[in-house]
Amino acid sequence: MLSQNLFLHHVYFWLKNPDSPEDYQQLLEGLRSLTPIRSILSHHIGKPADTNRGVIDTSYSLSWLLVFNSKEEQEEYQHDPIHLKFVENCSHLWNRVVVYDSVSAY
Repeated sequence: MLSQNLFLHHVYFWLKNPDSPEDYQQLLEGLRSLTPIRSILSHHIGKPADTNRGVIDTSYSLSWLLVFNSKEEQEEYQHDPIHLKFVENCSHLWNRVVVYDSVSAY
């Protein structure tokens, strides 16, 4: 069971050019470049699963799920030079980003 104190940060990206393999690969490599950030406890880079139910949104290109030990460590991540460089290098690739942050409900 996961600790109740964890902070989850889930980011969904919609590429401006979703049919471009080059843009997809550049975003994927950009996300991989973030993995050395020390405050990240765990990470997962995902793409839409092959599921089809009315409540499932598969319109995004890639997702980036991060687990931190605390909200404070997630804040450190936001200001880390590696993260800032990622935004600088890759923000031209997407036209929409949605973030879901969550903490334990109990």
